[in-house]
Amino acid sequence: MTDVASTGGVRPVKSALHTIEVLEYLASRNDEPARLRDIGDDLGIPRSSLYALLRTLSDRGWVRRDTTGTLYTIGIRALMAGTTYIDSDPYLRAAMPWLEELNRELDETVHYGRLDGSDVVYLTTKESSQYLRYINRVGRRQPASVTAMGKAILADWLDVDLDAHLQDPLPQVTAHSLTSVDRLRADLDETRRRGYAIDAEENSLGIHCFGFVLHSVSPATDAISCSVPLARLTPAREDQIVDALKRTVIEIERHLPRLTFGPVAW
Repeated sequence: MTDVASTGGVRPVKSALHTIEVLEYLASRNDEPARLRDIGDDLGIPRSSLYALLRTLSDRGWVRRDTTGTLYTIGIRALMAGTTYIDSDPYLRAAMPWLEELNRELDETVHYGRLDGSDVVYLTTKESSQYLRYINRVGRRQPASVTAMGKAILADWLDVDLDAHLQDPLPQVTAHSLTSVDRLRADLDETRRRGYAIDAEENSLGIHCFGFVLHSVSPATDAISCSVPLARLTPAREDQIVDALKRTVIEIERHLPRLTFGPVAW
């Protein structure tokens, strides 16, 4: 429950909290619908008030009901709100031309992501045109500790408040995921020394990913990355990708808007 003191003495509105919890819960399930009972049990919301809330959200397009009226998923209005966030973000807008150029130069899948709690949210993905490629989608969330973008950002938080951005326990997405905080800290130290992060099949088997932090705010919240199937990753190709990412970061940071607020303050 939210602490009143943490909200500046203003008591949170319970109905608003429940609305947010329901939308975040449905969004986290991706394409899997949820029953009223599941939502109520998982969120601890009484079914009587939950039914009325879901009915209102369904009528307004934020939640979608199936034809039986028993299964619920996220609605189209949520998509519209998310699209507006992406379209209006000044940092992503400044980075887009350089991400498109990077994608054309390498013909590999490139991403732009932002730290949100202990996750990285993918704000854009430019896919490779090659048959064997890493496929992702905008809005996808991944634990920061298992992605190159996430680790590039977390390395900037080592001396600030790293634990606030780590799941407890650390998730094991693949057999290569770092599930020890000590090993992760050592990896983040190496990321700092190296200048970029490496996801060595920690998030997806058969895929290596290279991530570079963007210093739009401090500590950093944004990063870019490039995902490459191991089948075509050679030492020479790795050098080419890292060099292209370095050049892209320089160009993006040169064109970032100088605002008095950053992604964290949104």
